[in-house]
Amino acid sequence: MDTSNTSEQERKIKDASLRVRVTAVRLVMEGFLGKDVAQMVNLCRQSVALYVARFNEGGLDHLLDRRLPPGRVPFLTEEQQQEIRQLVLTTTPVDVGWGISSSWNTRILQSYIQQTYGVSMSREGIRKLLHRLRLSWTRPTYKLVKGDPVLQAAFEKELEFIKKN
Repeated sequence: MDTSNTSEQERKIKDASLRVRVTAVRLVMEGFLGKDVAQMVNLCRQSVALYVARFNEGGLDHLLDRRLPPGRVPFLTEEQQQEIRQLVLTTTPVDVGWGISSSWNTRILQSYIQQTYGVSMSREGIRKLLHRLRLSWTRPTYKLVKGDPVLQAAFEKELEFIKKN
């Protein structure tokens, strides 16, 4: 690592934590002790040693690589999650023969997911799933299909008149 050119590269890195990694390695290469570098860049000594080791293994690319662990495997596959999303958006529990409720909730979805996919999920887990699917809870609204539009318009006019007086 050429220390004269490194300062320029450090300034180009937008992510502050990645910039600190490069700075720590540069300072060690300039001859500073790991414990002194740790104090200068506000890291622990082990982190400085780890960054130097990573740089020695694979260069700057390996030092700046921030691959995170994959995390826990989801309870439902991506396809199943999209099926749930479409179910919630386009149907009601009554439509699919799942109770008498006119809107989905976590309790009903918990039973539906258990019966349909054989997966046991907590209601909080379902709430978080719905949030990740960009769904939010809203109150169901009712539309009077059999309402007379003429009578409704007359009522709205009368209501406006009452509000003004």
